[in-house]
Amino acid sequence: MQKNLVETILGAVVLLVAGGFLAFFYKTTDIHPSSGYVITAAFSKIDGLDTGSPVRVSGVKVGQVLDFTLDPKNYRAIVRMNINDGVRLPKDTAAVIASSGLLDGKFLSLDPGADEEMLKAGDQIEFTQSTPGLEQLLGQVIFSLNKDKGDDKKKSGDKPAPNKS
Repeated sequence: MQKNLVETILGAVVLLVAGGFLAFFYKTTDIHPSSGYVITAAFSKIDGLDTGSPVRVSGVKVGQVLDFTLDPKNYRAIVRMNINDGVRLPKDTAAVIASSGLLDGKFLSLDPGADEEMLKAGDQIEFTQSTPGLEQLLGQVIFSLNKDKGDDKKKSGDKPAPNKS
């Protein structure tokens, strides 16, 4: 009888600790649903942006990305995002996919405009900009370096050095 009581108490303690961990992670992560309103933005490319990525204004998190769909008419990626209730954004707000760092993920940066009218639930941000991928940036750098070398050869006249034998 004593052994069953110890096992029951130990099992209850394990369940309480597991429940405490779940409550802690629920509070510290952004997986819980937040109140707010949903708006959309259409991008030509959303490489690196994930569901749950933060939406920021001036570096301050004001929401999160909910999901993505593909517009079958123009093949643009439609990003749905949830914006916190206390944040009001002008109609001429611009959305830019930005990078947190070289190895970090991407986030959605909103640059508010100066329009008097505000975005409402279900509205779409009209001004969007996708960031180029790392491969594209490296390709541009390499291309410009090769182009500069070709320009240097043209300036020198492509004359071979005299042979001093």
